[in-house]
Amino acid sequence: MNASDPGMIDNFGRRFGYVRLSVTEICNFRCLYCLPDGYRKTADPGFLTPDEILRLVRALTGLGIRKLRLTGGEPTIRTDLTEIITRVAAVPGISKCALTTNGWNLDRHAAEWVEAGLTHLNVSVDSLDPAQFAGITGHDRLDEILAGIDRALSLPLAAVKLNAVLLADSVSEGFGNWAEYVRHRRLSVRFIELMRTGDNREFFSRQHVSGNLLRQWLDTEGWVPCARGADDGPAVEFSHPDFQGRIGLIAPYAPGFCDGCNRLRVTARGRLRLCLFASDGPDSPDGCDLRDLLRHDGQTDALHARVLDALRFKRAGHALHAADPGNLVNLSRTGG
Repeated sequence: MNASDPGMIDNFGRRFGYVRLSVTEICNFRCLYCLPDGYRKTADPGFLTPDEILRLVRALTGLGIRKLRLTGGEPTIRTDLTEIITRVAAVPGISKCALTTNGWNLDRHAAEWVEAGLTHLNVSVDSLDPAQFAGITGHDRLDEILAGIDRALSLPLAAVKLNAVLLADSVSEGFGNWAEYVRHRRLSVRFIELMRTGDNREFFSRQHVSGNLLRQWLDTEGWVPCARGADDGPAVEFSHPDFQGRIGLIAPYAPGFCDGCNRLRVTARGRLRLCLFASDGPDSPDGCDLRDLLRHDGQTDALHARVLDALRFKRAGHALHAADPGNLVNLSRTGG
């Protein structure tokens, strides 16, 4: 594509400049909503190599991708993560190189990743109560993760954000403790409505709560919506004059949630996913495999053609309201 091309636009006028790239399906946590029994190997790892990742990112920038997020599983399990960050962050056209992590390795390696080119960081922290955190994740590591977050805040990152899944059990503790956490920290805490997957039906029925609970609390406490950036994701963030940080909400069950979709996903095995909750056709794990075009150089045009062809099949929205998560087994396997 040349400079005059409009980039990737689907049949609904949505423009795509953001890709979430999973680098592993493996996770060392046992979060109740994702992998309560821990990671179970389903096949030989066969995850994308650094060379394949580099070819993919180079090709996607030619289609207008400017923001890249490395996800998993838990991406920091990969011993070559710093090499991957170094290589993709240097690709011409990539203006934001982000990482989503559970934070277990953050205090030890945050400075190394930033030096390699990391610009944005998201950390999953589902509770500030140590016992509750351990109950959700299967690990008593909250103190070291919070220390890693403070370490990250001392580094030249453009943004640090925390993700917390809204659960009926944890909502009971209220949002005030989270507000106090961001009072003197320049970061955002975004609460994510629990989503149905193939593996969590019973857990979902017990634990799902509406994001309206958070909206009502924010309104009562004087928090106001912030202006949105051009390439922002689905979170709506709120600010308060007495707090340095922000509180946000990602509400996939809210009306119009998919209207502003701006992201594509690529799994750790090199399959394009147009939606986290795809079900069949090209928008499925088996429907658009890119890996055969990533093994060698010289396949950029073919990659462009395959991605653009698949984009024609992107749907207007997911079917979560019909209790249909598509063929999403769990978030770890796809790169939630």
